[in-house]
Amino acid sequence: MKAVQVDESNQLFIDHYPMPEIGENDLLVKVHATAINRADLLQKNGKYPVPKGASPILGLEMAGVVEQIGSNVTNWKIGDRVCGLLPGGGYAQYVSIPSELAISIPTHLSFEEAAAIPEVFLTAYLNLFELGRLKENETVLIHAGASGVGTAAIQLVREFGAKSIITAGNEIKLNACKNLGANHVINYKDQKFEAEIEKLTDHEGVDVILDFVGASYFHQNLQSLKTNGRLILIGTMGGVKVNDVNLLPLLMKRISIIGSTLRSQTLHQKIHLTNQFTKHVLPLFISNKISPVIDSIWSWQDVNEAYSRMENNLNIGKIVLKID
Repeated sequence: MKAVQVDESNQLFIDHYPMPEIGENDLLVKVHATAINRADLLQKNGKYPVPKGASPILGLEMAGVVEQIGSNVTNWKIGDRVCGLLPGGGYAQYVSIPSELAISIPTHLSFEEAAAIPEVFLTAYLNLFELGRLKENETVLIHAGASGVGTAAIQLVREFGAKSIITAGNEIKLNACKNLGANHVINYKDQKFEAEIEKLTDHEGVDVILDFVGASYFHQNLQSLKTNGRLILIGTMGGVKVNDVNLLPLLMKRISIIGSTLRSQTLHQKIHLTNQFTKHVLPLFISNKISPVIDSIWSWQDVNEAYSRMENNLNIGKIVLKID
């Protein structure tokens, strides 16, 4: 088969690569589309070690057609259209995936649309509801609201009866978040989000924060949380080291800080998450209440140009690669 690989100058190119092997509980899927995630950018630049046993090929999600099934697999058949999370290997013509991680693609969705679902919607569901314990009528602050995870989270918050406040850096992104159902939007370049949160919540603060930024937002995040608030840290785009930490707000407001990455979850945890997603979120896709948000679709031949778009923070939603 062919797969995207990384050369010595960290440029991506397509070349031959050995076919993946499948175990007795796995599916071999012919990949029609995949999508770009920030973890892929880090891995390309040597800053994200591949988990033990995972494919070194980039790509954390895919959509395609089942071509082979393992001897123990009974819930899928050859020809089924599936998407799903991967520990790696998505930027290739074929991938092996544990059958329990496969998700049936709703009939009205294309492969490109389906490829824009797994990583961001499962990440959003995990962090909002499994870890963040977000409840109906609570309020969540979502940083990087126009990102893939952000656009997924806004829709889930809306459908589960909670409220969202988002931050983004320009009017186009802010308007896109409004159109998805964000209750309030904050331009972090023009406004101090912690001051806006005080106004919007009548000085109470929010219940949950989804933070991709890290160190540079840490103090403002603590200020923006209400009593029993939960800070879910899912990225460190703004640095990893926090200076002059005052622990008193953590004690007085009983704040929980939870670090979270999806890729490092165990297979058992990913199966649980996939089952929860299939039960609670997939029906919302089938009924068209939520939908994948696609920024752009590229041939995988143009993968370097597609990466440049994400590296420059130009995307609203997912950047998808078609596998020829």
